[in-house]
Amino acid sequence: MPDLDMTVLADDGTPLAGTLTLPAGRGPHPAVLLLHGSGPLDRDGNTPRLPTNLGPSLASALAAEGIGTLRYDRRGVGATPGDWQATGFTGNCQDAAAAVRALAAHPAVRADAVGAVGHSEGALHAMSLAAHQEVRAVVLLAGYARLGEEALRWQARSIVRSLPAPVRLLRRPLAAVGNRVIDRVKKTDTDVTRIAGFPVNARWLREMLVHDTRDDLASAKARVLAVTGDKDIQVDPADLAEIARLVPGGAETHRVPGLTHVLRHDPAHHTLRSYRRLLREPVDSGLLTLVGTWLARELHAVTGD
Repeated sequence: MPDLDMTVLADDGTPLAGTLTLPAGRGPHPAVLLLHGSGPLDRDGNTPRLPTNLGPSLASALAAEGIGTLRYDRRGVGATPGDWQATGFTGNCQDAAAAVRALAAHPAVRADAVGAVGHSEGALHAMSLAAHQEVRAVVLLAGYARLGEEALRWQARSIVRSLPAPVRLLRRPLAAVGNRVIDRVKKTDTDVTRIAGFPVNARWLREMLVHDTRDDLASAKARVLAVTGDKDIQVDPADLAEIARLVPGGAETHRVPGLTHVLRHDPAHHTLRSYRRLLREPVDSGLLTLVGTWLARELHAVTGD
């Protein structure tokens, strides 16, 4: 399973530093682009405080199915230059489109058997690729089907519900604070603003709030697999039904019992504070098998393998 350095040139010329993992054997191979969640994430889906390690886990599982994987460092992270705080949601989506075009053009990759796997924010960009790029299949891990502002407000309510009872009593004042933050960001026109003394990527948030994923889902040309855990407190698992309804021809959906937003199972009471404990465990093996098997069926069928 060779790992190759691969640099993608974004539309503005920024070099997005990445890794292309290829399966054993003679190519060209089917391949997918892996897109991670929000924030300053490297090609493996990691920050120093929250290492998901999704990149190596998924690349290994897909290589075993004869499928390659490209993943890259976000702007301002790892070996990619730039400033992640000044990069918008739309810019992330444009970078994903450039990366999938570069992947399809690579000599070791079958251009007619390219897909995408997106987690959290990455799932939203995978929806866009399904609607606007030549991809055959996309996997949406913890993606939603609604306006970004509605998704953010659902997430805030869900997180508060998961907290201890004394904190839940503060849900109304906390909601009021959240409303003020959103209203303030909407009025900004800068890349970064400060909230309570901390820098916030205002450009990203403004663009995310008005982005409605239902438009891309309704225009999807690719085959779609959508998976969300029933213990996800950041994305509403009920949106799986809306994804299946909107995608032309339907989508295969799985609401996985016990699975969380960080793609690990949690048998205990689940909150944001559980993430550090869960991330000491590997990505759920059943999820990796599901994704690998589905993509092998969809992408190898294209090549006649």
